[in-house]
Amino acid sequence: MIKVSHLSKSFHHNLILDDISVEIEKGDVVALIGSSGAGKSTFLRSLNCLEKADKGELDLEGFKVDFSTITNKQRLELRQQTAMVFQQFNLFQHRTALENVKEGLKIVKKMSDSEANKIAEEQLKLVGLSERAHYYPKHLSGGQQQRVGIARALAMKPKLLLVDEPTSALDPELVGEVLQTIKRTAASGQTMILVSHEMNFVYEVANKVLFLEKGKIIEEGTPDEVFNHPKSQRAKEFLQNYFRTKVSGA
Repeated sequence: MIKVSHLSKSFHHNLILDDISVEIEKGDVVALIGSSGAGKSTFLRSLNCLEKADKGELDLEGFKVDFSTITNKQRLELRQQTAMVFQQFNLFQHRTALENVKEGLKIVKKMSDSEANKIAEEQLKLVGLSERAHYYPKHLSGGQQQRVGIARALAMKPKLLLVDEPTSALDPELVGEVLQTIKRTAASGQTMILVSHEMNFVYEVANKVLFLEKGKIIEEGTPDEVFNHPKSQRAKEFLQNYFRTKVSGA
């Protein structure tokens, strides 16, 4: 069980996350949806301390932190148990795909080079990039770079995987390969919080959907409940506008 309690975050007196609480079962794929600026990415970044939350607690399968008083030691331990897939890949440009995947294992988990190398090779194979292990990012497509990012995250064997709009920086023809990789990851039982604007994908891969509006969860349920039977007017409007835009081809 993963439990987030009363998570709040402000930027320059502007409230971005407003007392968010959520419970996540092991193996859940929880999708965050909502308009731009609703707080979705800030929520993910606060959970692994890329943003400093003003207050809130996290219970990660018994590992507990209070974000208002978290120590450097706790922050390191938290990052050993979580991993993040970023919008913009965030790969080291002067390191190969294999070296990018190895980096966290050596730095954060203190593994030897040979141990890290074995795991990195396994993860690159799982995302279909064994033949690109010694390529630098500039010689990889956007979709391949994002799959390296996913391999890097999964190599850490995280208790919680945070996935932040993984296809937003990709050309449309590259989106499918990344979504398929995430789908396989979800099917493996990896606990995950996913931010995505790909609603059809969310419906297919998630078992819980949270709709955020102005930093609050205003709708929560299964994909069927949220997409087909939304209770709030704002969620109804958001979903209607999204699918109307998709149908019109805009």
